[in-house]
Amino acid sequence: MENLNAIKYTKVTDDKLQKISLALGRSKRTVFAQMVDYFYRNKKDPTDLNDELLKISLAKGHKSYMAFIRSQEDLLLVPIKQGVDKMITNQRDIVKFFNEQVHGANKNLIKNQELLIKIAQDNDKAIKLIAQKTESKENLKLKVLQILNSYIKAREELGTFKTREKEELAELTRKQIENL
Repeated sequence: MENLNAIKYTKVTDDKLQKISLALGRSKRTVFAQMVDYFYRNKKDPTDLNDELLKISLAKGHKSYMAFIRSQEDLLLVPIKQGVDKMITNQRDIVKFFNEQVHGANKNLIKNQELLIKIAQDNDKAIKLIAQKTESKENLKLKVLQILNSYIKAREELGTFKTREKEELAELTRKQIENL
C-alpha cells in the first residue's frame, strides 16, 4: 500500500470537501489529490480569489486577438472597404453615364421616328397626287383620242372641196384640246 499522510481539517472544510466529491462523483481522497495537482501545475495561489494569473492570461490573449484583428483590419478590411467604395462610385458613374446615354439615344430615336412619320406622310401625299395625275393623264388621253377620232370622222365626211369648213373643224378641234 502507498505511503499515506494524514491532514487534519475542520468539520466545515470536511463538509465542503464532501459536497465537492459528491458533485464530481469521486472520492474525497481523489478530489484532494486533483486539487493539489491543479494548483501545482497552474502555480495558482488558492487564497487569490480573483485569480490574477488567469486575468493576466486572459488579458494577454485579448491583446493578441486585438493585435490580430488590427493587423487584419490594416491588411484586409481597409483595402476591401476602399475597393468596395471605389467600386460603388464607379458603378454610380456607370449607371449615370448609361442613363444619360440611353436618355439621349431615346430622345434621338423619338425625334428620328417623328421625322420618318412626317416623311412617310409626305410620301403618301405625293403618291396620291401622282395617282391622281396618272388618272388625269389617262382621262386626258381618252378625251384627246375622242376629239381626234371625231375630227378625223368629220373631216372625212366633208370631202376634199370644202377648205373653209376644214379650217373651222381644225380650229374647233384645237379649242377642244385647249379646254382639256
